[in-house]
Formats: sequence, structure tokens, C-alpha cells
Amino acid sequence: MSSHNLTVCDIGDDVKEVLKKFRFQKHTTNSALILKVNREKQALEVDEELESVELEELQDILPSHQPRFIVYSYKLEHSDGRTSFPMCFIFYTPRDAHMELQVMYAGTQRALAAAVGAPRLLEVRELDELTAHWLQDKLAR
Repeated sequence: MSSHNLTVCDIGDDVKEVLKKFRFQKHTTNSALILKVNREKQALEVDEELESVELEELQDILPSHQPRFIVYSYKLEHSDGRTSFPMCFIFYTPRDAHMELQVMYAGTQRALAAAVGAPRLLEVRELDELTAHWLQDKLAR
């Protein structure tokens, strides 16, 4: 399959609704919305919605051989004492994931990023890279 012929999965209204709700919800803890591609339907679906979850905990929740999109509302403590909740869009794509799945996720990430309204996409290949330290480092750039 050539790279310019990416399969873009459908992002249904139900998923967009969940995304919207998640985005505008007043988060008080780290929250995650995990999305996955349904290969048969070529559509994006909600895998899990988690409240008060640390990135490190996601390492145990995410499948080790399948890509996932994670919309993460992160409680960021600023040096001046303020707290903000930046919306992070994380694309987890394990190196050993099925090629067809990787292509479907890659083809869908732009459309999803637009739907999420996340300023940038953070990509992670290994589950053990998914830590608060990693995220703080990315957000500081």
C-alpha cells in the first residue's frame, strides 16, 4: 500500500459528541479518552473514558500491540502557582503493530486532530515512554 493512499477512518457523530463533551468538561484531574480504529467498519470508536488516571497507569490499560489515540487532559502545575489542563493528543503506535492498522491510524490522525482541536500531535512508540515526565518535557517545548 502506497503512503499517499491512506485509509481515513470515519469519525462518527457519536465519537465527535464524546470528544466535544470531553473537551469542554471542566476537568479537575488527569482524564483520558482512548479511541481505537475498528478495522472491519473502518471507523473510529471510543475504547475507554477514564477519570483521574495517570499516564503511567495507561501503560497497563493500553494494548501492547495495537495503536490507540489518546486525548489526555493533563493537570499542569505552573511555576507561578497556576494550574491549567492542556488537552494533549497522543498517538500511540507500537512498532510491531499490524501494518494495515498502522496505515489506518496514520490516515485518520489528521482528521481526528482537527476534531479534537489539539494544537499538536504527540507520538509515542513504546508504552514505557508514556510518563508524566515525557509529557511535561513535550509540553515545555
